[in-house]
Amino acid sequence: MSQIKIYGLKENLDPIKAKLSDVIHSCVVDALHFPEDKRFHRFFPLDLSDFYYPSGRTTKYTIIEISMFEGRSVETKKHLIRLLFERVHQQLNILPQDLEITITETPKHNWGFRGTPGDEIELNYKVEV
Repeated sequence: MSQIKIYGLKENLDPIKAKLSDVIHSCVVDALHFPEDKRFHRFFPLDLSDFYYPSGRTTKYTIIEISMFEGRSVETKKHLIRLLFERVHQQLNILPQDLEITITETPKHNWGFRGTPGDEIELNYKVEV
């Protein structure tokens, strides 16, 4: 299970939302072995007055926050991060210095969905990859 939040300047994020979602999802499917039909993305397009970012970044600066069950190996998470940098750059022309990625893991019992605590739900994919 994972939930993904994407933040960026509205003027830059709105036109690429669908393509960026496809790129992110391809990385999650390849690195985390997610089923094709599992996509949980939320976009937060922000006005310039609501989005402060460090010098050395452009208006394409984008933040991807991934919240997921714990259990993936360090190498799997690094693979996901590398795929995101590579594909977002190749397919959307967002430079690696304009992309920030954060992965936060929590135990399954801290999740609740489909009316059940996360550690009691049987998933159709493996988390321990």
